[in-house]
Amino acid sequence: MSVASIAIRRSAATKPARSRPSATLGVATAPQGGGVARVLQALALLFCVGHAAAQDIQPPLGLPPVPATVAGTPAMRRLGEKLFFDRSLSANGTLSCAMCHIPAQGFASNQSALSIGMEGRSLRRNAPSLYNVAFKKFLFHDGRETDLAAQVWGPLLAADEMGNAGIGPLIARLRADADYGPLFEAAFPGEGATMMTLGLAIASYEALLLRGGGRFDRAVYGGERSALTPQERRGYELFIGKAGCAACHAIGAETALFTDQSWHNTGVAFRSGATGGKKLVQLAPGVLQNVDIAAVGLAQTGAPNDVGRFEITNAPADRWAYTTPMLRGVSESAPYMHDGSLRTLAEVVEFYDRGGGANPSLDPKIHPLGLTAQEKAAIGAFLEAL
Repeated sequence: MSVASIAIRRSAATKPARSRPSATLGVATAPQGGGVARVLQALALLFCVGHAAAQDIQPPLGLPPVPATVAGTPAMRRLGEKLFFDRSLSANGTLSCAMCHIPAQGFASNQSALSIGMEGRSLRRNAPSLYNVAFKKFLFHDGRETDLAAQVWGPLLAADEMGNAGIGPLIARLRADADYGPLFEAAFPGEGATMMTLGLAIASYEALLLRGGGRFDRAVYGGERSALTPQERRGYELFIGKAGCAACHAIGAETALFTDQSWHNTGVAFRSGATGGKKLVQLAPGVLQNVDIAAVGLAQTGAPNDVGRFEITNAPADRWAYTTPMLRGVSESAPYMHDGSLRTLAEVVEFYDRGGGANPSLDPKIHPLGLTAQEKAAIGAFLEAL
């Protein structure tokens, strides 16, 4: 399996330039004072910096150019990396972004089905991988955020995640920190630590988390057919053919993000871990046991149902729908689904082969596949190769 290929360039790319997707530019920081002229100056500055930075990051084979609006500058990325791993960003100094998005675990977390938050609280959902997150149009499992820099503040302010009571106290801590002062000044001259600059810095670092250029890319986009084994090649053919995976996990003619940038109800929210009145509980990494939750006093009465995208849109069609995840490095980021309910890729393939989880709003793309054991193994081998 390929390792994330990240190449930082300080000069123009030597290979022919590829067309860049259009993007709506936002103002990085609020301009000092008022007036249309100041707003236009801020927009012009952001465009120049963003455009240059997009040239600075060379995407691996199989990925599009990094969007200029999140690419940042080398100074922004250095600051963002420090912030990403810094526990002092949480209210009690115990949690960092990297504690749920662990680099060695596909920038996800293998330890538990659901993420662990403030004071050991179990959160509602599984931590998604951050590989290629710069290309995602809809963030979080329910797609509630569309701006990578703004997304940062969701977990920072959530009481059960990083627990900050407000924006002001965190920014004040950063401004008072002797280490962060010079770093913010270098990254954002004249601005320092603000709500916007903190978000932009972390987003710029996350723009580096590129996964591509692996054996799949060499085989499909580099003309090196032998880069995939015969079993992996068969899995790829099933992925784009009989199994219909590519209907949601899209593969383009020149690039592959393995997502349609949308959301679907696959029925996973209807799966139950209960067995004989008990629930399958992960007691430790790799240690699972059926436990009578009520008997140990942990049963939740009237706990709200997770209805996915519906919580954002209130549209009936969005009940139990979740965003389509990207699949690069997917073998590293178990467990799977928004609730971490599927522990292996083999379980994921079995789930879709059965036709997902029956429910009134099941996406029409989800139906029984009739795969043989050999075909399921081939799809699994292909996913391992991403």
